[in-house]
Amino acid sequence: MRWGPPGYALIAGIAAFGVSVALAQAGPPQMAFADPPHKNLKILPKDMPRAELLGTMKFFSQSLGVRCTYCHVGEEGKPLSTFDFASDAKDKKKTARAMLAMVTALNAKTLPDATGLPDAKVTCYTCHRGSTKPLTAPPPPPVTVAPPAPAKPN
Repeated sequence: MRWGPPGYALIAGIAAFGVSVALAQAGPPQMAFADPPHKNLKILPKDMPRAELLGTMKFFSQSLGVRCTYCHVGEEGKPLSTFDFASDAKDKKKTARAMLAMVTALNAKTLPDATGLPDAKVTCYTCHRGSTKPLTAPPPPPVTVAPPAPAKPN
C-alpha cells in the first residue's frame, strides 16, 4: 500500500494534534520566580518573596497598632488590589523608611558592638509596643503591696 502525499499529511496532522494535546495538559511553563517584582522598595530587598514581604508588613502593622492605610494610599475597607502600595504620597511611609534604616544600623553594628552579643536585635515593637508613637520609657514594674505587719498583742 502506498501512502502518497495525502497519507503523509494525515500522519503529520495526527502527530501535531497529539503533541498539542500533550503540551496543553502540561500547563504553561513555570517561571523561575513566581513573585512579580515589587515596586518602589527602597530599604527592603527588591527580591524579597511575596510571602515574606506580606509577613513583614503585617509585623509593622501589629508593632504600631495600625492598618495598611497608615502608610499606604488606599481606602479602608476596600480590597488591597485597589491600593497604590508603590506611592510615596504619605509622609508616614517616608518616616517608616527612616526608622527601618535606623533599625538596620542598630542591629548590624551598634548593638553587637555595645553589648558584645552578635545576635542582639531591636524591632519596631521594641520601642512602639503597639503605639504609633515610640514609648520613651519601659513599662513600669508591677506594683507590689507589702503584706500588713502582724498586730502586736496588748
